[in-house]
Formats: sequence, structure tokens, C-alpha cells
Amino acid sequence: MCNSDQGDTTAMERIWAPWRIQYILEGYKGECLFCDVQRENYEGKHFILEQKDNCLVMFNLFPYNNGHLMVAPQRHVSDLDCLTDEELLCTSRLVRKWTAILKKEMKPEGFNIGLNIGKVAGAGFAGHLHYHIVPRWNGDTNFMPVTAGTKILSESLESCYDRLARALEQYTEGGGGLK
Repeated sequence: MCNSDQGDTTAMERIWAPWRIQYILEGYKGECLFCDVQRENYEGKHFILEQKDNCLVMFNLFPYNNGHLMVAPQRHVSDLDCLTDEELLCTSRLVRKWTAILKKEMKPEGFNIGLNIGKVAGAGFAGHLHYHIVPRWNGDTNFMPVTAGTKILSESLESCYDRLARALEQYTEGGGGLK
């Protein structure tokens, strides 16, 4: 039974995601997010969790799920063939490390880990190669993305960043994993 003619809106749920409006209206205004966040004069909050000599880990500011991280070489390169052996090893190690940290801290039931190489493949920053690490939980996909184009995230970026930054302190390099 439809109650629309009676003005009953009690069954309507509202989901507020005000942080997305900047991306929806403007997109990214810089040249390359990964290059820009490394510059000292970058003004946006970039949520870098870790930076090595030639690669970095940062939050995706418009994530698919809580804990969605990106791992990128610091150098602006667009393809795997362009990476040095050191950059390939660094990014691979950081993917392994942050997957372990996410497992311990967020307890996902699985992950989507991958690269989108080229704009046609879905790369938002096609000029700068980057891995996505997306924690997944059973039931984290529902009707909202399909019918409303909306993804529901249960934790703020700030809270998740703080939690994972603390978890990084518990990580030991070289086979030891997490304390």
C-alpha cells in the first residue's frame, strides 16, 4: 500500500555523506593526487599512513569500504613496466604489510587487491600507478550501490586513520608481522 498521498515519510531512511560533495561537484583539481600529496605545500588532508624512500601508503579519500588504502610509487609512472625493481619490491611489501595490519585491526573476511591500469580500466589517476587494498566483509555489498549509487561506510576517515596509524606501531618488519 502506498502512503505517498498521506505524506507519510516515516519509512524513508536518509543517509548523509557530506564529505562526498566536494568530489561530486569538483573532482580532483590538482595534476596528480599522489604527486601532490608529497609536496610540502599540499593543502588538503591526505591521510598518508606510511612513506618509504620510493613508495607510500595512503587512504582513498572516497573509499569503496572502510580501510580502503592505496599503495603507490612516489615517482610518477603509469605502468608496471615503468617501475624499477626497487619500486616494485617496495610497493609489493607495503601491500603485504598493510594487508596484515588491516587483517589484525579491522578483521575483514577478505580483500580486493589490484591495479587499474589506464583510464578505460577505471584508473582515476591513470598517469600514476597505484594499488588498491579494499577490505571486504560478508554482506558489505547490498542494494544501495546498485539502486541508489550509494556506498555506506560505518567509520569516518579520521577515526579509521587514527586506528590504523596506531596499528602500524605494532607492526614489525621482516617476517615478524604483527606483535
